[in-house]
Amino acid sequence: MNSQSLTHTFHIPVMGLGYTVDTPIKVAKYGISSVISIMDDHLLEDMRKIYSKKFVREFIPIPDTDEDYRAKRITAYLDLTQSLVEEQFNKLINENWETNTEFSKYLDLLPQNTVLLDLFAKLETASDSEKFQLKEELKSKLSIGAVDVNIMTKVDKINIDKAGNELPREYSDALSALRGFAKSKANGSVVFSAGMNPALYGYAEHFSEFYPNQFGEISKGIILKVSDYRSALIQGKFLAKKGLWVSEFRIESGLNCGGHAFATDGFLIGPILEEFKNNRNDLFQTLFETCQGALENKELTKLSSAPTFKITYQGGIGTASEDNFLREYYELDGTGWGSPFLLVPEATSVDDDTLERLFQAKKSDYYLSHASPLGVPFNNLRTSSGEEQRQARIEKNRAGSPCYKKFLMNNTEFTDKPICTASRQYQDLKAKQFEAGEIESEEMEKVKAKDCLCEGLSAPAILAAGETPRRNLNAVTICPGPNLAYFKGTFTLKEMADHIYGKLSLKVDIERPHVFVKELQLYVTYLKKEFETKVTEKVAKKEAYLEKFRNNLIQGVEYYQELIDKVEIDSSAILEKMADQFSKIKCEIEQLSKPVEASLT
Repeated sequence: MNSQSLTHTFHIPVMGLGYTVDTPIKVAKYGISSVISIMDDHLLEDMRKIYSKKFVREFIPIPDTDEDYRAKRITAYLDLTQSLVEEQFNKLINENWETNTEFSKYLDLLPQNTVLLDLFAKLETASDSEKFQLKEELKSKLSIGAVDVNIMTKVDKINIDKAGNELPREYSDALSALRGFAKSKANGSVVFSAGMNPALYGYAEHFSEFYPNQFGEISKGIILKVSDYRSALIQGKFLAKKGLWVSEFRIESGLNCGGHAFATDGFLIGPILEEFKNNRNDLFQTLFETCQGALENKELTKLSSAPTFKITYQGGIGTASEDNFLREYYELDGTGWGSPFLLVPEATSVDDDTLERLFQAKKSDYYLSHASPLGVPFNNLRTSSGEEQRQARIEKNRAGSPCYKKFLMNNTEFTDKPICTASRQYQDLKAKQFEAGEIESEEMEKVKAKDCLCEGLSAPAILAAGETPRRNLNAVTICPGPNLAYFKGTFTLKEMADHIYGKLSLKVDIERPHVFVKELQLYVTYLKKEFETKVTEKVAKKEAYLEKFRNNLIQGVEYYQELIDKVEIDSSAILEKMADQFSKIKCEIEQLSKPVEASLT
């Protein structure tokens, strides 16, 4: 298992359905790990056709009449991806290094002071008799980037057969996706995101790939995306009791990230990372002992004495100094850089029209929306073609979208069988409620904000490849994190890697706040909206929630104030600015208590 490249300190997280669907094909040969969403089998089938044609591979379609077609499509695309990645990598390391530009690029992308560059430097001055041994040593240390996959655990619709009969549980969206990955040749890990799904986690027990082999090594890892330590411990133990090892915990900011935003109750990332740092050994030992005991009970081979165990962070990082501080102070094994890579055509798939819209976007165009049919806040771009299409449909009195892929059907308010809240069917039914005076305008506006993410998040990959999406659905939804508002222009892969490693500084808006400050600002904005939200539950419950949120934010600010007094987080100029910002924001938070109390009485 290669859950993360040994050569790089960063990975490229999953973005939407299509933005990173072919990222491993673009960057894995350079040792950079990335994550593919495997929730949309239709998209994966389309991309397999595109790449089979591009690289002259046989393409045999997998129709939806085939038994288990969803898992088969996922397996087929991942197999093709892994095959292409390995072919590229083998070519890179075996061709003449002196004339091989791809090998040179591999080295150029590396961080400074890496052992690989030291070895290569020795090679250039070595005698002929030494060169062979040095080359072999260097080859053994060159690593390929992992082909990781993401399963959003909540997207787990129960499917039906052609006769309308409910299929067995293992044919649900999430479980069939896991099966598709497990049966594939992809060398990487599965990332479980958006919380615990006991059925999905339990289903992982069916695949030997997630258990140690005779040498105690695991061929396919499990990575958990979590928001706090408690979640990591609970989910990690749940899996460990089944003999399933979590090779990495990817901590993600609750709000300072792209896509769906799962706000914590005011817990900020600094204190969260501090808790992981302080309890890392305990977390490892607890999970290790639990997992070993479960493996013994199952009469399976135990883990090696030192299994892969990583803790990483992703969300809103924008400079090399922020990246360095996070990794060094919190003793992280790496970081994730997502949204900035949307501006790197060498790494992600963004169509030209959407790229231009990102260039022209103002900071106010990046916002937390109600667009997701899942009912979870969703980072959005006001000026996207997807938003234009949604508004145009409303103006034509045709609110809602046709529902073809049906991945997000989860509402049974009006129907026996679940439907999607972004669908025209659901929107029409809610409109009738509104006209009858059964719901208020505020609720209706939230309903109309729902967008078809299945089509909008997959379209860019097809468009970027020069093809037309099915049914000519060209409107694009993009879900960048707020951090992207401070980056303008397109960049090469080398420029972005050099920016991450501090070899150069990309032009980033001088008004960009430090990652800690930005997240805090986002949480304060979120809390203010919570204060303004009409109370639909018991007043006491609402008061308790708001007070807990407010107190957690205050404690977080105080943590940062103490931190910047004792640790050199960044330059003196930035530290001075941060101190002033924290002081003002703390006062702002404290002022929120009185109006709230008044509004709730």
